[in-house]
Amino acid sequence: MKTSLPLPVAHRSCLTPHYARRMNVVAVFGASSPVAGDPVYSDGIRCGRLLAEAGFAVATGGYAGLMEAVSLGAAEAGGHVIGVTVPDVFPDRSGGNAHLTEETRTASLLERIHEMVDLSVASIALPGSLGTATELLVAWNLAYVARFADSTPKPVIAVGHQWRRLVPLLTEELGTDGTLVTLVDTVEEAVQAVAAIRLDR
Repeated sequence: MKTSLPLPVAHRSCLTPHYARRMNVVAVFGASSPVAGDPVYSDGIRCGRLLAEAGFAVATGGYAGLMEAVSLGAAEAGGHVIGVTVPDVFPDRSGGNAHLTEETRTASLLERIHEMVDLSVASIALPGSLGTATELLVAWNLAYVARFADSTPKPVIAVGHQWRRLVPLLTEELGTDGTLVTLVDTVEEAVQAVAAIRLDR
């Protein structure tokens, strides 16, 4: 069960949560451990800023690390930021980061991932660990099964060397469709890929 909570006026844009669901939202996954000053944190800020400047809203996991960095970058550029949180899984966290326009609370990690992919037009996976890998795999699998419903798969973009190793390995070992994941080296390339996809449609 999910609940959508508009944040206090000081943290809101002029868009309502209902309208945000009709925007071009990009889900961004990434590690929770990076802090300000880390190179990858700066990449996250730049990713959020570039997405907002390209006219996209962003959806993140809503907490710290790259989720915070992407939220910060998008908010500073005037973008709409949706944080999809899981309070029951992380009861020690008082709420989403300070840069969210709205917070959507979900009951489980799996529901959180599905919510992020469902409301988005594309997903970007930044560097991360097991949680980010799970998010990437779910987005990839949802893109794969779209064909069974005669649906267009949502684009999935993965940034960084770890995904360049993992995606081809899984493609070979599992016999799946690796072309559904676009592998890039920088956040600039990731945003360019998302923007190109939107123009193609």
